[in-house]
Amino acid sequence: MNIIQNAINGEKVTSTSPNRVPVFNPATGEQSADLPLSTADEVNAAVAAAKAAAPAWGDMPPLKRARFMFKFNELLNKHADDIAREISKEHGKTHDDALGEVARGIEVVEYACGIPSLLKGDFSRNVGPSVDTVADRKPLGVVAGITPFNFPAMVPMWMYPVAIACGNTFVLKPSERDPSAPMLVWDLFKEAGFPDGVLNVVHGDKLAVDTLLDHPDVKAISFVGSTPIAEYVYKRGTDAGKRVQALGGAKNHMIVMPDADMDKAADALMGAGYGSAGERCMAISVAVPVGEKTADALVAKLRPRVEALKVGPATDGDAEMGPLITKAHQDKVLGYIDEGEKAGAELVVDGRGYAPQGYENGYYVGGTLFDRVTTDMSIYKEEIFGPVLSVVRAKDYGEAVDMINSHEYGNGTAIFTRDGDAAREFADKIEVGMVGVNVPIPVPVAYHSFGGWKRSSFGAHGMYGPEGVHFYTRLKTVTTRWPGGIKEGAVFTFPS
Repeated sequence: MNIIQNAINGEKVTSTSPNRVPVFNPATGEQSADLPLSTADEVNAAVAAAKAAAPAWGDMPPLKRARFMFKFNELLNKHADDIAREISKEHGKTHDDALGEVARGIEVVEYACGIPSLLKGDFSRNVGPSVDTVADRKPLGVVAGITPFNFPAMVPMWMYPVAIACGNTFVLKPSERDPSAPMLVWDLFKEAGFPDGVLNVVHGDKLAVDTLLDHPDVKAISFVGSTPIAEYVYKRGTDAGKRVQALGGAKNHMIVMPDADMDKAADALMGAGYGSAGERCMAISVAVPVGEKTADALVAKLRPRVEALKVGPATDGDAEMGPLITKAHQDKVLGYIDEGEKAGAELVVDGRGYAPQGYENGYYVGGTLFDRVTTDMSIYKEEIFGPVLSVVRAKDYGEAVDMINSHEYGNGTAIFTRDGDAAREFADKIEVGMVGVNVPIPVPVAYHSFGGWKRSSFGAHGMYGPEGVHFYTRLKTVTTRWPGGIKEGAVFTFPS
């Protein structure tokens, strides 16, 4: 049985922990690897390695750090197919979907390659008589990332390329459910020639997380996961004096206006609702058609599409959606479908009981569509994280907007319309961090930044892009005057 190793100070190391968890192939239900849950001492060793590497790496000119990133970027592109196969094997998403994940991660590495320009400071000459001011950004030192199962390659690359390019060293704690992809990426990082200790990977559970959150040498924590855990990470991390960016859950709505192209809206909902089996924090899980005629037309378009959805293993080139990550998560999603039916929602397409021939032990749920969902139902209020799309009918645009603004989550949203006034009003007034206009999954490109509002995000900074550079650096301002410009005598008034 393959044993997943840690990566500490440039070397693969097998954990001595007796506590192990199995890693499964969700398409078949078979165990594919064994993952030891690291001890506190092993996490501390990773932090110590990062701390030892930090001074030299932080002092290295940004241009030289960028050259390592360029090599890393080259290797990632060369091995994108290999990374995607590792993702599919342990997560279950289709190969094309996994390739898309890798591509979006590589975009952040490409952004980090521009770090010499991104770290250029501000300079003002003669802010006073013969006085100059320089504003510079300095690395924090050792920083850490805790990442989720749904994007095992991309989300880590949202974090450590920018952090490392800024001059920090990094400790990554990936999801224990699909650890092989981040380890393959670490191999490529090592091959790119980065110094030992710059990127360390430790696998584990809550013990590993808490050790990182409490460790005095870890200066900042990045997290992506569910809202309850994000809130816990934020509170415990900030109580320990760290910077924390913690991204949580979502319940993303898409308003469909009466003037929208119904075929395009339905196609958009299919990809946004059922891609990656709905295991995306930016998945659209609630469609909000405005008006009964719009709702009837939309559901009529969606029903045959959902019924025809091709679900299967990643090895099936025709599959449009794969299995869920674990048996426990499959049971959870099936439980939500049961709850929705009991609450009185109209079950238009039932994905329960689905199992592709030859893969009966896999963790599959077929595409599921509910209509006439109301805002008091659990399938509306809670994040299902599965292939379940709920249609909530709104009598008018105002009711649709109020519905979104009243929800506890504010991660992503979209509107489909031909009306420029409605689209501009929506983008301006909606209380959500990422907005799409005729774009169903508005994930910002790497040179912008990712981040939700309300209980979808804790902390002042978003991920990657300019927000990432600011999160992983701290401002230092130096004001300079040489003796020739200093007047005789002490000055007791506040300087101006």
